[in-house]
Amino acid sequence: MKRIYIKERRSWIVLFLCLQILLLFIAYVDPAMSVQSMLYGNLLSVLIFIVFLLARYQKETLFFKSLDERDTELDVSSVASPNSPFEEIVEHHMTRQIEQLKLELTQNQQQVAEEKDELLAWIHEVKTPLTAMKLMIDRVQDEELKGRLTYEWLRIHLLLDQQLHQKRLPVMENDLYIEKTSLEQILFEEIKTLQSWCIQKGIGFDVELEVDEVLSDAKWLAFLIRQLLSNAVKYSEASDIVITSTKRENQTLVTIEDSGCGIDPKDLPRIFEKGFTSTLKHRDHAATGMGLYLVKKIAKQLLIKIDVHSTVGKGTTVTLLFPKSNAFIDLSNM
Repeated sequence: MKRIYIKERRSWIVLFLCLQILLLFIAYVDPAMSVQSMLYGNLLSVLIFIVFLLARYQKETLFFKSLDERDTELDVSSVASPNSPFEEIVEHHMTRQIEQLKLELTQNQQQVAEEKDELLAWIHEVKTPLTAMKLMIDRVQDEELKGRLTYEWLRIHLLLDQQLHQKRLPVMENDLYIEKTSLEQILFEEIKTLQSWCIQKGIGFDVELEVDEVLSDAKWLAFLIRQLLSNAVKYSEASDIVITSTKRENQTLVTIEDSGCGIDPKDLPRIFEKGFTSTLKHRDHAATGMGLYLVKKIAKQLLIKIDVHSTVGKGTTVTLLFPKSNAFIDLSNM
């Protein structure tokens, strides 16, 4: 620290010494001036100058000594210019701050990972009593009570399923297994899951599949269709939901059309945003705004293009355009 302090003030220390030498030279060449008196004056000046240096050293280095005890961010611009010798001190403390931030980031990432694992474990644990609950509900004799209980059970099941897939989404690409998948099997399994809810609301399904097999991941595709069907049932009254599949230019096209309340035109550009809920159903506190957000994210990984058309009061049509058979091969070679 002392060496840096002296080095920083080297120029005006040299100036002071040069002035003292100049005064001695003047006293030497000028007979009217006493060299001894000038030496005495120079000695006093040097002593005063040394005292001044020591006093300024204590004051000016106090801030830098305090940096060792500080954990907050250091403002480099208020300490020294980039070419200043104090840059070494600043660099040292900035390095300490960066290392500390890296350590905190690592700890936070570990904590988030642990919380995610705990949540996933909790969801799997909850599914066990939920399955047992469904078996007990099936034994209820009162059909009206059975229907209401099944509906509430289904709500819990869908929310847990949504949360489970939301937590798995960041590592979805590691969980993909692309294969020929039966649309009919997935659709009828999902419709069967929603059966009690549909019966309660008087909703039926009209399924016409010209194309059955698509190239996709069965598990993630099932979740995607589950979200779209549950949305269609949720926002529809007694009517039929029409599901069709066709072939267009070597690509499979699947449409899900309902006759529900529809989507406001100003909401359409935002329906896939995280947390967005319809302005038409803004008082629906059960809506999480996560369903279509997850659908969009999953569809992107599965190379499925989604198109939504809707008319308020008439219904909504969701179109899924599946990729060509060689799309996944091209993707794997990138």
